[in-house]
Amino acid sequence: MTNSQEPHTLTHKLKKPLVEKLRRERINSSIEQIKSLLGPEFLKQQPDSKLEKADILEMTVCVLRRLQQQNEKQRRLLNHVNKMQCSSDKNLREADFSLLSSTVQTSITKEKSPVNSAPWRPW
Repeated sequence: MTNSQEPHTLTHKLKKPLVEKLRRERINSSIEQIKSLLGPEFLKQQPDSKLEKADILEMTVCVLRRLQQQNEKQRRLLNHVNKMQCSSDKNLREADFSLLSSTVQTSITKEKSPVNSAPWRPW
């Protein structure tokens, strides 16, 4: 090893434990945040036992999967309702057009009839 590499290696050896400690603190902090966010879920599963980090992560995965499935079901239901509404709107438009068409046909028929009656006025 050359003299120019020694200070770098020494600095690296001194910083490595500190960096590792900070990394572990970040992980622990995040796991505690997850635990507090999903507290009621954890109490349902294991109310009196101390949860390990792996338990917390596994339960979080389960909760997220369940939420994802619920969201998918809600999305499908919403799509179905929207399709039904569009279909209903289309049927209503067709019904309105049909009603309007029959009104116009009645009006035209009245105009062609030889009976002298008051002119048809929509107002």
